Amino acid sequence: MPNRLIHETSPYLLQHAHNPVDWYPWGEEALERAKAEDKPILLSIGYSACHWCHVMERESFEDLEIAALMNECFVSIKVDREERPDLDAVYMEAVQMLTGSGGWPMTVFLTPEGKPFSGGTYFPPEDRHGMPGFPRLLRSVSEAYANSKGEIGRVTQQLADRMGRFSQMLDGTVPLTEDVLHEAYSNLAEGFDSENGGLGAAPKFPQSMSLEFLLRYHHHGYHGASGPDLDMVELTLEKMAQGGIYDQIGGGFHRYSTDGRWLVPHFEKMLYDNALLARLYLHAHLVTRQPLHRRIAEETLDYVLREMTDPKGGFYSAQDADSEGEEGRFFVWTPEEIRAALGDDEGDIFNSFFGVTSHGNFEGKNILNMSQEVAPYAEGHGLPPEGLQRIVDRGKRVLRETRERRVHPLRDDKVLASWNGLMLHSFTEAAVALGRADYLQAAIKNAGFFVEAM
Repeated sequence: MPNRLIHETSPYLLQHAHNPVDWYPWGEEALERAKAEDKPILLSIGYSACHWCHVMERESFEDLEIAALMNECFVSIKVDREERPDLDAVYMEAVQMLTGSGGWPMTVFLTPEGKPFSGGTYFPPEDRHGMPGFPRLLRSVSEAYANSKGEIGRVTQQLADRMGRFSQMLDGTVPLTEDVLHEAYSNLAEGFDSENGGLGAAPKFPQSMSLEFLLRYHHHGYHGASGPDLDMVELTLEKMAQGGIYDQIGGGFHRYSTDGRWLVPHFEKMLYDNALLARLYLHAHLVTRQPLHRRIAEETLDYVLREMTDPKGGFYSAQDADSEGEEGRFFVWTPEEIRAALGDDEGDIFNSFFGVTSHGNFEGKNILNMSQEVAPYAEGHGLPPEGLQRIVDRGKRVLRETRERRVHPLRDDKVLASWNGLMLHSFTEAAVALGRADYLQAAIKNAGFFVEAM
């Protein structure tokens, strides 16, 4: 029997509508019940494309005993972070203060007034890897709320006193000068991975806005016509385009890489990432005229047109990491699958070019990735570049057709104004810079959708 979430429109909330948990959406009904029964609130925040959200659902929220414990001891509320970014921001700050880190799924325990006093992210169904099992945590929090209200009041007051400070801008007394730009550049250069590109170590996110800053810093000529600022951008864009974080078959970027080499991603695809990255590659192409940058920009926007665009003109929010209950299953390959689709000769060449092996690089299968572009690879392997390019292009087309017959990841068809604005911007710029009439039409249709529906 479905719970209250069956009446919601969010795809994420609807995913949980048949859990045995007595879920509420955020609202007065849940808060009033918590006050009337003097029960703590269990607030769970996630989003539809989140792999570990699915894991916690399968392990805990679909488990009858755990659900019974939740229903007995708590008023349980589910929130889609993309639908309520305001709630997500407040309670994420609280969890980061309580634990030193954050992420999704986010699990926060609140007083009936909505004040956080404990929380974390993913919890396993039993004690594992130093994490408490979710049932043990539920019992502990329930007992603490019943027997230690004074201590809980102290914690909530401390959090209330501190929350909001991290996002406050201090009044400045020194004029803004170019020194701010130089300091920002130095900080980015200090954290740059000179081997694999990108900033910091694993997990590695494609930090689009930092790379946009480096492009603009280069444009101002602080290092001349070429320099380390542009080098950092070019190396990062090349490594991401060659890695598994980029969907080599269908175009578009997964959310982030779990390793430092951009090889193994979390496979969800988010609209905002692809809007910002398509524009970044476009801007890099305008600076360098490198064919790689234009190709990735176009393939990413083509993916959005093909798979993430509503007939009315809106752009969908996300595609899931999981299909058939497994992360990445839709995107990975075996050598035999590729040879069956392309034939032995071309299949072997395609496998070699994209690093496909019998032992695989992800749970026995392969995330396609490239060690280098077509021309240098062909030269190093004694192949004519035009012949290799033909095999690669045909292989991508055939494998995409083959992949279409698989069970697709869930698509979150929410249309969010802010993320659509980012993608509208990218389509508009690309239409002008690349002379793509189809991009212009997509932008016009999306703008019309904004005016009429939003």
